[in-house]
Amino acid sequence: MTVEVQWPDHLLTLKDWIALPEDSSRGYELVEGVLVVSPRPVSLHQRAIWRLAAQLEPQVPSSHGVLTESEVVIDSGPYPTIRVPDLLAVPAAGIDANLPRWKAVDLLLAVEILSVGSKRTDRVTRFFEYADAGIRYYWLVDLDEPASLIGYQLIDGNYELMAEHRERGTLVLAGTPITIDITALTSNRVVP
Repeated sequence: MTVEVQWPDHLLTLKDWIALPEDSSRGYELVEGVLVVSPRPVSLHQRAIWRLAAQLEPQVPSSHGVLTESEVVIDSGPYPTIRVPDLLAVPAAGIDANLPRWKAVDLLLAVEILSVGSKRTDRVTRFFEYADAGIRYYWLVDLDEPASLIGYQLIDGNYELMAEHRERGTLVLAGTPITIDITALTSNRVVP
């Protein structure tokens, strides 16, 4: 039996967002109450998310943990904005509490891996949204050769460039040095 889903034709509230049917076949976000639908990340993007998370998790401050593709409330107004970063570092207590979504100010780090169709959104729109929402660190990973990682830190309400690396690099995250093997994100095989 096929169940037909009625998608909304109006601006959504947080309550409307929560009531949407679960669907993992696409990516969903909410921008000022507007439902935004995008294709799921392709294989190379998914592999890079997994590999970056595996590198980050053991290095983030012990008070934090790493999640992938979790909901973040950027603006909780009447018509909210909810983003789903590729990776985020959040307080371990919230993970233990099994939160369904996060307040932006609780994030230590948001990471976006650039994709065809999202590069401008990641570099411009999310850049300003995340800064305005108070996310302390924002990293952009570009998988196009040569792959790169650009790290920003929130200073006086604006993101300032911390570092840009290719191949391998170290960025400081809340006083903790984090070393990332960028080539491992795109290599065919990760060799220990």
